[in-house]
Amino acid sequence: MELTSSINQIVSHLGKIHSFNAQNPLDDTRKYLEAMSLQLSGKKESVSVIEELNVPLENHQIPIRIYRPKGKNIQKSSAIIYIHGGWFIAGGFETHDAVVRKLANTTGSAVIFADYRLAPEHPFPAGLNDCIDIVKWTVENAESLGIDPDQIGIIGDSAGGALATGVSTQVGELLQFQVLIYPAADNRLNTKSWETYENGPVLNKEGGIQAWKWYHPEGDTNPNPLAAPILIKDFKNTPTTLVLIAEHDALRDEGEELVQHMKDAGIPVITSFYKDMVHGFMHMGEVLSEVQYAVNEIAAFAQQHLESVEK
Repeated sequence: MELTSSINQIVSHLGKIHSFNAQNPLDDTRKYLEAMSLQLSGKKESVSVIEELNVPLENHQIPIRIYRPKGKNIQKSSAIIYIHGGWFIAGGFETHDAVVRKLANTTGSAVIFADYRLAPEHPFPAGLNDCIDIVKWTVENAESLGIDPDQIGIIGDSAGGALATGVSTQVGELLQFQVLIYPAADNRLNTKSWETYENGPVLNKEGGIQAWKWYHPEGDTNPNPLAAPILIKDFKNTPTTLVLIAEHDALRDEGEELVQHMKDAGIPVITSFYKDMVHGFMHMGEVLSEVQYAVNEIAAFAQQHLESVEK
């Protein structure tokens, strides 16, 4: 495994991050992701406005943020639902704030960030159901949100890629496109890339096994395809999809296999391979120019599949 000087710099930095006053391994994982994102994401772009809302459901509420891009009128805006990563057990508004700001400004779409329920407190299917509900809620409330209900896409990174894939098989008819960024797809962690990168960079196999057990406790004996999308046979109404794969990523092979399954099912899929990159590189804009390149690529793909509405 030959890493570039920039990636080696990042790996060295990651090794020096220590979670402050972590109470247990779960707390440590959550704080580590927050620290990594804060330290490596780089300067945050300003956006027009960030709205925070709680979406009421029958038994709980889902916090969301709506990022409005700079220089855009909010009436009849296109929109992107963003599903964050973090091994299903970590992540939230602050870990992905810098990335989502870039996406809002570059795509020109409002980005609706769902702070879905996390495992182990809320194992599968709680988080998935929250993400499905946010898509439905966005469409149902599009007029009051200043959003065009016919111009909505979805983006998910890592564990969020697994969730987005599940969402798309359930309500894909409401979505114009899908982007999966180094998606988690398989709870078995038995691919060649997992063998190569079981001790990093960024991810490690021991942590991945524990995260999947917390998220999908029945996964070893009775795996559900909506949790582990490598098992999905019927992609139903899944829209045209762009998948970003990182070269030095334990999730590389399962991401590529998921792409093949989607193609076999007749879904139009474009794969973009990021040479030299590691898992989570979208959080590393302080060091990596590839982050803006990826944002630009995602924006171009999104704009191809969303009708531009002149303001």
